[in-house]
Amino acid sequence: MKSSLLAAALIAGTATSVLAAPQKYLLDASHSQVVFAYNHLGFSTTTGMFSGFEGEIMFDQEDPAASTVAVSMPVLSMFTGWEQREAHFFSADFFGAKEGDLITFVSTGIEVTGDNTAKITGDLSMNGVTKPVVLDAKLNQMGDHPMAGKPWAGFDATTTIVRSEFNLGMFAPYVGDEVEVRISVEAMKADANDS
Repeated sequence: MKSSLLAAALIAGTATSVLAAPQKYLLDASHSQVVFAYNHLGFSTTTGMFSGFEGEIMFDQEDPAASTVAVSMPVLSMFTGWEQREAHFFSADFFGAKEGDLITFVSTGIEVTGDNTAKITGDLSMNGVTKPVVLDAKLNQMGDHPMAGKPWAGFDATTTIVRSEFNLGMFAPYVGDEVEVRISVEAMKADANDS
């Protein structure tokens, strides 16, 4: 998810100069979010989101498939719009969440599929379980940010996870086991002093 997460391979389609070393991009937490949706008893589609996450992209312009993505977000940043639902998700029935618990995504491979698209495979770690997932990613835009005055990239990605595979299967299959995930992320080129 974190991440992500994803733009390393996508930036290649609009790049015009060859760089000797991978370039670091940092996620803009204020304009990045993960939205999830699942079926509730066949009556509705229920949604929630995570925000305030961190991550970096090491973009290899000479070989985009060798780029990497790493993202993390606090479990307790989940927002559903209904406090009782969030409290239930944070309970032992689901995450058993406590301060400092993270959901992470670390890429393991990138396949460029078009001028502005890629499939990014990575390890999603959540609730003590790590499973591979594939993100279908699309570069929205790359260029200088009009206010920040530095290179910027924005992209979207989607995937579907099976929540019971992460020990989050309470009430499945009556409440949908498949969770659709939509990610929208902005990333800024790191300054020389960003470690």
